[in-house]
Amino acid sequence: MDAFKKLEKVGEGTYGKVYRAIEKATGKTVALKKTRLHEDDEGVPPTTLREVSILRMLSRDPHVVRLLDVKQAQNKEGKTVLYLVFEYMDTDLKKFIKSHCHTGENILAKTVKSLMYQLCKGVAFCHAHGVLHRDLKPHNLLMDRQTMSLKIADLGLARAFTLPIKKYTHEILTLWYRAPEVLLGATHYSTAVDVWSVGCIFAELVTTHALFPGDSELQQLLHIFRLLGTPNEKVWPGVSSLVNWHEYPQWSPLSLSSAVPKLDKDGVDLLSQMLQYDPSKRISAKKAMEHPYFDELDKSNL
Repeated sequence: MDAFKKLEKVGEGTYGKVYRAIEKATGKTVALKKTRLHEDDEGVPPTTLREVSILRMLSRDPHVVRLLDVKQAQNKEGKTVLYLVFEYMDTDLKKFIKSHCHTGENILAKTVKSLMYQLCKGVAFCHAHGVLHRDLKPHNLLMDRQTMSLKIADLGLARAFTLPIKKYTHEILTLWYRAPEVLLGATHYSTAVDVWSVGCIFAELVTTHALFPGDSELQQLLHIFRLLGTPNEKVWPGVSSLVNWHEYPQWSPLSLSSAVPKLDKDGVDLLSQMLQYDPSKRISAKKAMEHPYFDELDKSNL
């Protein structure tokens, strides 16, 4: 690792620490992700190899953070350490939203539109290549403040979802962005879980506040039900046979625009299609890109 000069730790990723570093030969700033390899492993664990191969494949898209290189090193105890070298992005969507939240200023409508389009485009690319992110949230959407470009990061939890859909553990998504089918214990789920997260992020960009800020799985569901109405077999066939389904308080749906008063009619329509209860009725990321909400957006530079 002599090729790099570590500057500071910038965070903890799914599999290890992340540092900002300078590549000595080029002077380029990069993000180094140091992956924890399990103590008893001979060589590199399959989870890491899987992440690396998925990232290599997805790195081709401008809205996925670029994996530049992979370096293997020995630590002091003689254990193998893997460093993933990523392009460095100077902020993330969580910090960007927070900075507006502090000043009380709304994020410009055209900025919201551009960021949303880039997010849909990146998610559509992942889905087209058989990859679910499963943990989309503002914190792992990286941004460049100069160009306002957005890139999806931390695909560490991504699983290539080849058919048949395997049973996934549902203890993974951050609660606020977690789709109702996951909260209700569905063991088989699809690309629609990411689209729900995208919808929650959309609303948060508009209001600078989380749409459903639950602090437990039950609270999370109740937040959703209060706004969208308590689901039933009519709006979501099969919902009452999900593992975690109970008799919940009965709420009628509120108008979605009441939650995002600053969003225009097309935006509210797109948001409502992203927040459909029935996963099979939820709009796909690819279809979302064609929604009239994005008609006025100059897509030439995206």
